[in-house]
Amino acid sequence: MSALEQSTLDPVVAPIEENNRAQISLDAELLATELQKHTQRIFPPVAQKAIRRFSSAEAANFLGIHEGYLRQLAVDGKAPLPEVQPNGKRTFSVEEINAVREFLDSNQSNRRYIPHRGAGEKLQVISVINFKGGSAKTTTAAHLSQYLALRGYRVLAIDLDPQASLSTLFGQQPELDVLPNETLYGALRYDSQRTSIEEIIRATYLPGLHFIPGNLELMEFETTTPVAKEVRTFFLRITEALQPVEAEYDVVVMDCPPNLGYLTMAALSAATSLLVTVHPQMLDVLSMAQFLKMVGDTVNLFGNRRPDYDWLRYLITRHEPNDGPQNQMVTWMRSLFEHRVLQNPVLKSTAIADSGLTKQTLYEVDRTKFTKSTYDRALESLDLVNGEIEANIRRAWGRQ
Repeated sequence: MSALEQSTLDPVVAPIEENNRAQISLDAELLATELQKHTQRIFPPVAQKAIRRFSSAEAANFLGIHEGYLRQLAVDGKAPLPEVQPNGKRTFSVEEINAVREFLDSNQSNRRYIPHRGAGEKLQVISVINFKGGSAKTTTAAHLSQYLALRGYRVLAIDLDPQASLSTLFGQQPELDVLPNETLYGALRYDSQRTSIEEIIRATYLPGLHFIPGNLELMEFETTTPVAKEVRTFFLRITEALQPVEAEYDVVVMDCPPNLGYLTMAALSAATSLLVTVHPQMLDVLSMAQFLKMVGDTVNLFGNRRPDYDWLRYLITRHEPNDGPQNQMVTWMRSLFEHRVLQNPVLKSTAIADSGLTKQTLYEVDRTKFTKSTYDRALESLDLVNGEIEANIRRAWGRQ
C-alpha cells in the first residue's frame, strides 16, 4: 500500500482542544469580523439600500387599477410620466406610485386609494411567530411590511428577535448600526434610562415604512423582567410603548423571537392578530403542536385584560408543489384548521433564497439577476399571500 493510500485511510487526528468556553467568544468575534467584511463588499460604508423601480404592471397592481388605465393617466398628464428604461419600457418609483395614488384618491368619491385607517378602525398589530427555525418567519415579516407600504399603508416593522435577522434584511448591521437603547428594549426597560418609542423609530428607504431594529440588547428584557416590581404587568409593556405613535400607523408587524420568553409574551399581548409560519414537514408540524400548546396556555393567562385576536392564520412557507409528502401535510393541515390556513402558500424559490444572500427582499432585488419565470413565480406567490393578509386586515376594519 502506498503512503498516499495509507493517508486516505487514516482518520484525521484533531488537535487536543483546551478552553472551549473562551473559544466560543473568539469564534463569535471571528465570524462577526468576516461577516462585516462581507457586508462592506456588498454595501460599502457610503452606500445606502434603495427600493427598485417597478414596472407599470407592478405599479398598477399596488394601486389596484388596470395597467392600461395607469398608462393613460401618465399620457394625459394626470400622473407622473415615468422615465423610459434602456429596454424602452417605463418604470415607476415608489414616490411616483404614491403620487398617482393621491391623484386617484382626490378624484374619487366612492373608493379609497389611500388606505389609511379612519375613525373607529384600530391599529392592526401583527405578531409573526414560530419557534422552529427555517419556517421563514423573518422573510415573511420583511416582505409583508414592504408589501403593505407599497400598497399605501403606514407601516411600522419591529425586530423583536435578538438575532436581528430582520434588521439585517433592512440594511442595518446589529453590532455596528444599533447602539444601546436603540432597540425596542429602550422603550420597555424598567429603569430611569427608559426612552420614548419616538426616539428609536427609524425611517427606511421605502416611503411609508418605518422600523425599529434589534440586537442582543433585547435579551435584557428577559433578565430584568423577573426582578422588576412591575413584573405582574410586563405583558402590557409593548402595548403601552406603542400608544404615543398609535395614530401615525395603520399596521405594526413584529418579528418575534423563536422562544416563549417575556418578550414574546408581551408581543402576544400587544397583538391584534397572529400569523404563524410553518414549513409543511412532519418535524416542523410536531414542533408547532408544542408551540401552539404553550401559546394557548400563555394567552389564557391574560384573561379579560386583553381583547381577543381579530384573526389567527397559519401560513405555509417554503412549499414545494411537486413534493408529495408536503402536499399531504398541507391537505391534512387544511382539514384540521380549515379557513385558518391561508389559501396561498409561499413557494420555495431560489429567487427568495438568493436575494437573501445579498441582504435583500424580492421587492428590492434586481429582477434581471434571475430568470424571468423564476422571479415572476416567486413574486406572484408573495403577492398572493400578502394580498390575503391585507384582506384580513381590511376585514378586521369592517371593510369589504
